[in-house]
Amino acid sequence: MSVLLIAEHDNNELKDATRNALTAAAQLGSVDVLVAGNNAAGAAAAAAKLDGVGKVLHCDSVLFERPMAEAMADLIVPLMANYDALVAPATTNGKNICPRVAALLDVMQISEITGVVSADTFERPVYAGNAIQTVKSGDTKKIITVRTTGFEAAGDGGSASVESIDAPADSGLSSFVDENLSKSDRPELTSASIIISGGRGMQNGENFAMLEKIADKLSAAVGASRAAVDAGFVPNDYQVGQTGKVVAPELYIAVGISGAIQHLAGMKDSKVIVAINKDEDAPIFQVADYGIIADLFTAVPELEEELGKAGL
Repeated sequence: MSVLLIAEHDNNELKDATRNALTAAAQLGSVDVLVAGNNAAGAAAAAAKLDGVGKVLHCDSVLFERPMAEAMADLIVPLMANYDALVAPATTNGKNICPRVAALLDVMQISEITGVVSADTFERPVYAGNAIQTVKSGDTKKIITVRTTGFEAAGDGGSASVESIDAPADSGLSSFVDENLSKSDRPELTSASIIISGGRGMQNGENFAMLEKIADKLSAAVGASRAAVDAGFVPNDYQVGQTGKVVAPELYIAVGISGAIQHLAGMKDSKVIVAINKDEDAPIFQVADYGIIADLFTAVPELEEELGKAGL
């Protein structure tokens, strides 16, 4: 089976999501990587070094400085004549591009897989991760997005060739206007190795400063539950959960988070989970590796103090 993987990048470097999606794609067959961008030669060179990549298709055009679904589909659909499957990380870009490609190819999309059973059978979470659905596709072309937390990241060591391909004509269906991104010196949530998140128990947005002090000591990202975001404590881009960002850091510290199903769906694959909550019956303790039953306004300052003693 031949597979085309859409690389996630910023026109300079590959995003980690590409490595996780490659691990999934490699279980289907031979993998080529598509790097479409503007002055993205660095990203193409990085993709060529990934383990298991056959070749890199590099399309360099101002049209792809921002990966609009319409332009990307015009590029990808003709390429699919040579491939049995298209794979992309289940990022904002992947979720935007793949449905349009699937519609143009008249096939069903298989979304957010967490396991590959065979070349036509996949596992994906449903009911906020409380059940795993096994999906078998009879389509001749498979369009797949990958929940990256379900797969290990592919390493380097490859030496694939980089082949330049022409960009399609601009259809004029869409154009990039503007983006407003939050800026932070802390790691981005989906790539952070340590995350400390707050919930409704934080009581207000000002109290998140307590978590930020811990985050600065641990070089961690700060997240939040949907309840905290809906209450206006922190911006939407902090939200971890089924309707927010799905994360799987090495360490996840949940502070004042009860553990609603939709939140657990977004962080339960974390390697180590620490929960701080004064309610001993909070659902978060069912998935936590370590639980502290205490008032967070006592426990968090004590944690900060102990980290200081440790030289952090």
